[in-house]
Amino acid sequence: MDNILTVAILAGGLTHERDVSLSSGRRVATLLREAGAQVKVLDVDATLLQRLNSMNPTVVWPLVHGATGEDGALQDLLSLSGYRFVGSTANAARIASNKTVAQSLLRHAGLAVPWSVSFPEALFREVGVAPILDLLGERYEFPLVVKPNLGGSALGVTIVDKPGDLPRAMVDCFAYGEEAHVETFIDGTEVSVSVIDGADGPIALPPVEIETDGPYDYDARYFAGRAKYYVPARLSDEENARVTEAALTAHTTLRLRDVSRIDLILKDGAPYVIDVNIAPGMTETSLLPQAVEAYARENGTSPESLYLQILHRAADRDVSEPEDLPDMAK
Repeated sequence: MDNILTVAILAGGLTHERDVSLSSGRRVATLLREAGAQVKVLDVDATLLQRLNSMNPTVVWPLVHGATGEDGALQDLLSLSGYRFVGSTANAARIASNKTVAQSLLRHAGLAVPWSVSFPEALFREVGVAPILDLLGERYEFPLVVKPNLGGSALGVTIVDKPGDLPRAMVDCFAYGEEAHVETFIDGTEVSVSVIDGADGPIALPPVEIETDGPYDYDARYFAGRAKYYVPARLSDEENARVTEAALTAHTTLRLRDVSRIDLILKDGAPYVIDVNIAPGMTETSLLPQAVEAYARENGTSPESLYLQILHRAADRDVSEPEDLPDMAK
């Protein structure tokens, strides 16, 4: 195999997170070019397969955020086309991107996750909105969090403080997805742990602590000034060990591959896994790049070398490697 990597970065697409994805793609392309790789950023459109065939890259790095980028569809397409790519298999992506399924598996693995239920929009039409919302309001303590069951970047996410606010939250949620995921609100320290696969197994990067003047929503994530980041997080050694162990357990339980980001809330010393990302953002304010830079400083290396390590691992992979599914029978 040629020592010079030719890399196709897939970005954009038609998801609600298109702009974030394009920003991620451009930033990674710049880093990889500085490291000596030949890189093209390809939009996910009607010319994608034609452009991939013309380029014939050594490896593909999908950085499409949102449903079609993280629900396994794009990974299936790349597998069918015979391309090696960075990230989890289609089956693992499909499971991890479904918040309800992923939380169920993590709960069975012994991790703390919020209580949750999911309802498709079709069920509201069939059963009626009021009966379902009444049940939620009567049975569970507020605040609750309403979010699309698929998707990221906090789009369509609402923290609901009282029953009367549920209808509006559901409307906002269904604007970004066909299924609503409702979970208990966990109040604590928000921490993100990125995981990359190394030669001897997955490696947890330094935790990133997020401090905001309100919810860590889309605006706080991608516009400077609303959020402060602490890398490494301001945790005790014991708390650091707990969030790191939880992130590694989530990564391995869901059979994630190459790179992931596990979002947690630390409450009374206990880490709760609240989200799993198989295609983490790579913008200037994203969490994974901050963790990579901190890890590189601690280990006397460069961020670019870590990204190249991820790429080489994917490029050397046997494309006939079978899909590895999480154990659904635990």
